[in-house]
Amino acid sequence: MSVTIPAWEDGTLRPVEKLEVHRRGLRHKAVSVFVLRDGAVLLQQRARSKYHTPGLWANTCCTHPHWDEDPATCAARRLSEELGIEGLTLAHRDVVEYRADVGGGLTEHEVVDLFTAEAPADLPLSPAPDEVEATAWMPLDALMRDVEARPDLYTPWLRIYLAEHSTRIFPAHLLA
Repeated sequence: MSVTIPAWEDGTLRPVEKLEVHRRGLRHKAVSVFVLRDGAVLLQQRARSKYHTPGLWANTCCTHPHWDEDPATCAARRLSEELGIEGLTLAHRDVVEYRADVGGGLTEHEVVDLFTAEAPADLPLSPAPDEVEATAWMPLDALMRDVEARPDLYTPWLRIYLAEHSTRIFPAHLLA
């Protein structure tokens, strides 16, 4: 089954087949979520079966909205589908745009609605194996140091978010 996502072609937003969007490097809508707990970020290692950036570590979840899907609805849907996370209060942090080569002749050129959510200590996780290889909680300061020291372990978008947009994503007290 072909999946379409909202992408701009010749200046017009329309549904375009997802793989075609990435092959052509079209600018498209996306959502990214960072679930936080006591200064740590919930990371996911992308499943080895993913068609780009398999096995790399990313923020809690990233996705593309369905046509006419509200970004917050999309974020909550994907938290549930990818990680079995339900009921967190999502805070919209900002909208950013980036472009990155993700390998295999594919490009992400995303206009991203960024969300954070605070998690309780006992947050249950139920990762979908076709989406998520593993999960880990990492203190934000340690994550930033590790991404700098070992960038090849992390997705291009996570590296961009941390290097260029951290003050737009994270509460100030986590960056102090």
